[in-house]
Amino acid sequence: MRDIRNINANWQFSKDETVWESVNLPHTWNAYDGANGFDYYKGACWYRKDILLKQDDAGKRIFLEFEGAGSVADVYVNDVHLGQHRGAFSTFRFDATEAVQTGVNKVAVKVDNTVVEDVYPQMADFTFFGGLYRNVNLVVVEPVHIELMDYGSKGVYISQDSVSEKKAELSAKVLLRNDQDEAAAVRVWIDFADAEGVIQGYAAKEALLEAKESKAVVMPMVVDNPVLWHGRKNPYIYTAKVSVQLFNDTVDNIDIPIGLRYFAVDPEEGFILNGEYTRLNGVSRHQDRKDMGWAITPKEHDEDMALIKEVGATSIRLAHYQHDQYFYDLCDKEGMVIWAEIPFISVMSKTELEGINPKQQMIELVRQNFNHPSICFWGVQNEIQIGGDRPEVRRLVKELNDLTKKEDPTRLTTMANVMFVPDEDEYNYTTDIVGYNKYYGWYQGQAEDFEPWLDGFHKTNPKVSLCISEYGAEGIIRYHSEAPEVKDYTEEYHALYHETVWNIFKERKYLWATYVWNMFDFGANIRDEGGVKGRNNKGLATYDRKVKKDAFYMYKAHWSDEKFVHIASKRFVERAQDTVNIKIYTTCDKATLTVNGQVVETKSGIEPVTVFESVKLGAGANTISVVAESKDGTVCTDKAFFELVTEENPAYKAPEAKGSVVANWFDMPEDMEDVEVEELVIPEGALSTNVSFGELMAVPEAKLIINKYLGDVESQPMYGMMEGMSIDTLAEMDSETFNEKVIFRINKDLILIEK
Repeated sequence: MRDIRNINANWQFSKDETVWESVNLPHTWNAYDGANGFDYYKGACWYRKDILLKQDDAGKRIFLEFEGAGSVADVYVNDVHLGQHRGAFSTFRFDATEAVQTGVNKVAVKVDNTVVEDVYPQMADFTFFGGLYRNVNLVVVEPVHIELMDYGSKGVYISQDSVSEKKAELSAKVLLRNDQDEAAAVRVWIDFADAEGVIQGYAAKEALLEAKESKAVVMPMVVDNPVLWHGRKNPYIYTAKVSVQLFNDTVDNIDIPIGLRYFAVDPEEGFILNGEYTRLNGVSRHQDRKDMGWAITPKEHDEDMALIKEVGATSIRLAHYQHDQYFYDLCDKEGMVIWAEIPFISVMSKTELEGINPKQQMIELVRQNFNHPSICFWGVQNEIQIGGDRPEVRRLVKELNDLTKKEDPTRLTTMANVMFVPDEDEYNYTTDIVGYNKYYGWYQGQAEDFEPWLDGFHKTNPKVSLCISEYGAEGIIRYHSEAPEVKDYTEEYHALYHETVWNIFKERKYLWATYVWNMFDFGANIRDEGGVKGRNNKGLATYDRKVKKDAFYMYKAHWSDEKFVHIASKRFVERAQDTVNIKIYTTCDKATLTVNGQVVETKSGIEPVTVFESVKLGAGANTISVVAESKDGTVCTDKAFFELVTEENPAYKAPEAKGSVVANWFDMPEDMEDVEVEELVIPEGALSTNVSFGELMAVPEAKLIINKYLGDVESQPMYGMMEGMSIDTLAEMDSETFNEKVIFRINKDLILIEK
């Protein structure tokens, strides 16, 4: 029988093979430096451990299983190199049978998070933590077993061929392996049990396996009147109990949880689950945690899910890579609809053009997660257009889509286009459905610009099913303002932005989903913004998950059924104005505001976002109370404490050099104050700021101009990301850094040079 032994405890770790320290897994060497700026440790490190095999293990097959290693791993047992795995996020296994012995065995693993040209991600707006950051297991099986060397999969695939409320027609494919020196006649048996463990159906098949043969057997199954997996309303899970029998012995077995459902996406009607329109109110999630990096445990996964449930989300985009199997299992159990994707993101390799590694990672993603009912969408790329409009990129996106459809024709493919991809671009027709990462109100324009763009895109592409795969703004809970504005980094603007945008999204049923970027702040080594290094602060909750920002409660008020009231701007304690507006987020129907024990106003029939206007504060300390009531009699309360001061607290304002992500990439010129902007005519065939950095840097005269105004951009850590972008594109993302004067001065010199 299958025996899975976790071996996370008591490893030795070293960066240089001279000094060793004791660690337990999961482990990363970037727990502290991975979210503190550009410089974090990248390189090869070593793990080693002794494992003991019992006499009873003799004659069995021994596998080492790694659930994630960042990002290139070489595995050795007793000095025998078992193999190398390339990619940080998927499960992989090596057959160690021929290398092990009864008794003590030495396991050594070299893990390297250096970015190399043929492993993805190449470059992205998040930290690439190194280490053995997920579980490591020893898997011991009989010579006849369910296949373990199928891209890290479970070796069992249950296809939902036809599902309705009346009948579910399924087909189960089981991959078998016979490592004996003689043939084996086996029986595969599947009991299909409901949530209470009652058997609702079964399937069986005989198979003859020749010596050293791998074979797939396929069996039909039918479940009458199934209880359907229906998202958060009813995440009902059956279990397929798969066993392999040899004569009278069960030699291997595995349980596969499965939820039965059918779904579709319509360009006008959005997401439809089991024939019912279902609004996908989504958040995106990165897997790292403050002072832990990627090396998190079930406790942290559970906490993340609890917060996502509390905010009322119905869908999660698991960005930008394969997440832990434990979290996918949580999504199944909690009824979250999932977008799962690979890290084909931002930049494609310049030298490896076939896409061997992203194709490998896509196969791993699909095969390892095939049976999860929560996953409805496979994502093939995220903002890969940042690296430039290269024909090989377009070709590979199409090939990844075709590969995914071949691996799993039962789900929909999707992708997240960067915001500057034109509405008419062929990218919008490559996958089944499509998303755009749009940041109106932060990187460009105003939040209100979403409305005309959405309706314009929908009119131009009436047959394209559209979602917003990312949207958001930075929100740092230290900064506050009575008059919040774009890019002030305040908690007030962060909340106001999401109020504005959500009011636009909720009116457009044709959006099949919307995904807040991000549910949690996360490590991003390229960033130095708003006085915070190495972090993206767009989360609805902080990196350590200890603080829910006001925007969290804004969404909770719209998405959740839980009765609550929350007073916004509580952290804006010191107020320099004696008359303020008090904003609340609530799911109740009536609210009474009290200031210093005196009732100020009662509002009935209130909205999720309600404002008490022109509230007078008294001198010194003020206690603000809100009592909210719902129609069912539930009473909720909240309090805030404000102090009236004579001057604004300077700590509430972000530093002048706010340091947007674009500004981080350049040494911007300081002598632009006296520049007089004139109308420039760009001659045909001349260089300009509308040409990509890669093209400009290939022309020696243009390179001198770029270095003159912007510094040595090629030595910048993120040059690979911006190489395919033009200065004009960056100006759309950050008009303060690339203002009119900067653009004019660079163009004035560039237009004198021919392409």
